[in-house]
Amino acid sequence: MREPAHDQPGSTMSSTAEVGTGAAGAHSEAAGLRASPRAGHIELTWDQVPGAAGYLIERADGSDPAQIVRHGGSDVPAVVGPPFADTGVADGVDHTYRVGAVAGAEYQAGPSFGPVSARTAEEPAGPVSFVVDASSDAGRLHRVWQMVGSERLSQLLPDTGSAGGQVAAEFADALRRARTDLGVRMVRAHGILHDDNGVVAVGPGGVMRFDFARVDAIYDRLLGLGLRPVVELTFMPAALARDPQQTVFGYRGIISPPRDWNQWRRLVAELAAHLVGRYGIDEVAHWAFEVWNEPNLEVFWSGTRLEYLRLYDESALAIKSVHPKLRVGGPATAAAKWIEPLVAHAEQTGVALDFVSTHTYGNLPLDPRPALRRHGFDGIPIWWTEWGIGAAHFSQVHDGAMGAPFVLSGLLSAQGRLDAVAYWVISDHFEELGRPQRMFHNGFGLLTIGNLRKPRYWALHLAEHLGDQVLTTRADGDGAGSLVQAWATRHDDGTVDVLAWNGTVNVALLAGDLRLDRSAQLTVTGLCASTYLVRMARVDERHSNIVACCPPEVSWPDEALWARLRAADQLFEEPLPDVRPERGTARFAFDVPMPGAARIRLSPISVAD
Repeated sequence: MREPAHDQPGSTMSSTAEVGTGAAGAHSEAAGLRASPRAGHIELTWDQVPGAAGYLIERADGSDPAQIVRHGGSDVPAVVGPPFADTGVADGVDHTYRVGAVAGAEYQAGPSFGPVSARTAEEPAGPVSFVVDASSDAGRLHRVWQMVGSERLSQLLPDTGSAGGQVAAEFADALRRARTDLGVRMVRAHGILHDDNGVVAVGPGGVMRFDFARVDAIYDRLLGLGLRPVVELTFMPAALARDPQQTVFGYRGIISPPRDWNQWRRLVAELAAHLVGRYGIDEVAHWAFEVWNEPNLEVFWSGTRLEYLRLYDESALAIKSVHPKLRVGGPATAAAKWIEPLVAHAEQTGVALDFVSTHTYGNLPLDPRPALRRHGFDGIPIWWTEWGIGAAHFSQVHDGAMGAPFVLSGLLSAQGRLDAVAYWVISDHFEELGRPQRMFHNGFGLLTIGNLRKPRYWALHLAEHLGDQVLTTRADGDGAGSLVQAWATRHDDGTVDVLAWNGTVNVALLAGDLRLDRSAQLTVTGLCASTYLVRMARVDERHSNIVACCPPEVSWPDEALWARLRAADQLFEEPLPDVRPERGTARFAFDVPMPGAARIRLSPISVAD
């Protein structure tokens, strides 16, 4: 999750094919690996390996030793697949690559493809071209962003610690915006069993007393906002903990296993039964129960992996004892770990596993489906219940424009592979390390204190406001499909959206790289109206970037600055000249800086004869 020391996959790759190291553009025929020179980067392509969750890339620069490409610090260096833009590389230097498939984030790479070598292109990049067929049918848009991460939902209650009424109101408004503007339907948050909520006490003789009044108040408020919870079963109540002194965060969530497994099972069963009794099985069956948070990290679980599997078993049995329609899953791990151990355990024991959940930061989510398939769980949902551009508190990537193309790349990559990708988190009202000390503090939130919208928010907004019908899109040019991507859709009223962005997962380039800026040429065919109203929206360093509107020396805005910030808190849009398609075709040219995103929307205003 946030700033722990993750275990890293090994960097040793073994070669199974004897392939030569040649000049730029050389490739391994055995695996289809190619390193192609591009302006400011090297583009890598290779053949997909059946059963792979992702791929580790090893690069040697000149005479320097080979290293795994880590994208500026991602907790999972493996990438989903080709094509891949290796950015941040020097011009005029030979870069030599091997690529190895991995079965999961915790596995070393198997036999490698390569080596191949290339240098960056000597000539500047030409335009990237996109051709969109507005009459095509490339399937339905899968809105994987309908789940979002959140700080403890107890912030919805105005009497929580030092939060006060203002925080509760702003936090509720942030969740409301997630529902109404971003299409969010489910919220995953920590700590429903935290002692702040007073859910259980153990008296003399081990008599357990339960009080779910605050849980009810929290979930009543959430449901009133039109949202449903992923009930993350954390943290351990002190009355049940084997060692209540083992805690995490400023609010001291207890990370200890229970001292009595029967007490834990009863607590979970009582909670599930209470929720079903209060809200009805038809409602709670749409919720989900997620067992713990990041148990593979010592900062979140002081027990062993075997003890986590016991925790999972007890929790799942308790939940299913209340009603078989209730959903339970895990392992909710950091860096995509422990997926296969849990799935194998469920296969062996028969314990219920209704969904798999895990986390990653600084990279696009891998594909755990092969691991599920190996153990007979191919059909269950895959949820990334935490995902974001960076795992570190107060990292500049959180407030900057780089987050916008990163988000869009992840959402596009998840299409057809994953069932939910929950960005962590909705709001900068975030108390893990205490309350923020300044307005723009590079917090995890999509929204600032005061609910101003960051570039990452606008990326989700643009995705949510796409049409439901995906259109066929062809891309060509330097960086097309790996660095510069496009997503085109059609609305029921005939409106066509073309969303293009330029970005890299290499967060070391958060300030940009002029070599990676691109111009785009867009051709839209198959248009059926005679005239279209056209508007362009932009998200980049100069547009839809609220942090750029605040002087860096200001900790908290005064009333005058607040007024200016609220006035600037808008998606930048500009009208373009109306278009009369020639034989159903319209053409556009625009720039897409790195990092940046642009949307062209064509709205029919008259029907063709």
